[in-house]
Amino acid sequence: MIRNSYCKRFTDCSQCPKTAGDILTYRKFPKGQHFPADKCISNCMLFMIKGELLINSQEYPGTTLHDRQFILQAIGSKLELLALTDVEYIVYWFNELPQICESRYQEILDITEAPLTYSPMIMNYRLNNFMADLGEYLTEGPSCEPYIRLKTQELIFLLFSYYPLPQLNNFFFPIKSYTESFQYFIMQNYSKVKNVEEFAHLGGYSVTTFRRLFKNMYNVPVYEWILDKKREGILDDLQHTKQRITEISTRYGFDSLSHFAHFCKASFGDTPRALRMRVTQGKENGKK
Repeated sequence: MIRNSYCKRFTDCSQCPKTAGDILTYRKFPKGQHFPADKCISNCMLFMIKGELLINSQEYPGTTLHDRQFILQAIGSKLELLALTDVEYIVYWFNELPQICESRYQEILDITEAPLTYSPMIMNYRLNNFMADLGEYLTEGPSCEPYIRLKTQELIFLLFSYYPLPQLNNFFFPIKSYTESFQYFIMQNYSKVKNVEEFAHLGGYSVTTFRRLFKNMYNVPVYEWILDKKREGILDDLQHTKQRITEISTRYGFDSLSHFAHFCKASFGDTPRALRMRVTQGKENGKK
């Protein structure tokens, strides 16, 4: 990449607490660099600056990316990379897009069918110039988070404003698809597992990846979320169904009634039988 010798940064951002981390990253790797298939812990857009990069994913199986091409991979999707030449590219990691134009984004997501095939997008004149300038900045050293946030807004503005809706529909569809499938998996299985490790194994994830995916999507630790959901379900079953307490205890994965009673006492301040009696007594009082 050609550096502009006439511009020099006069600030030292290395000690600033507002460094941007990995929101926008500039990557440079030699020919032969290989990254085995792994699940993305956030949504990401990959913009090729130089070289040829072989990617392999469900959307882009065996696809070679060239200069000025870019793709999107959704949270939870598997991606494998192999540098066919020396490569340089920029990656934008995000959980939610900057709110530039909510109505436009909703228009994009309203499509309900996946495209027949996914094709890499091509950077137009404006986007290519933006990426060239951004690449120079990212190679200078630590990035300023407020500045990077502004650049992500500019990036989304350029995508939303200078690309036709059908292309954007296809480009962003994986976000909707993977998000819905992951959420469906969570809601179908959270009551069947006893711990995070079991949950991750059931979905084919490593525990670390599963924790990150869940935290990024729900903004709470997975174990805390599971406990909250179990509490909701247990209380509802005790107070609004006629299931036996032993059945409820088994359904939510408790090894014994004493363990279940201890959990209810800690969560709701009373035993399962007493929690059920409260509702029964309340109904009887209401009839008087």
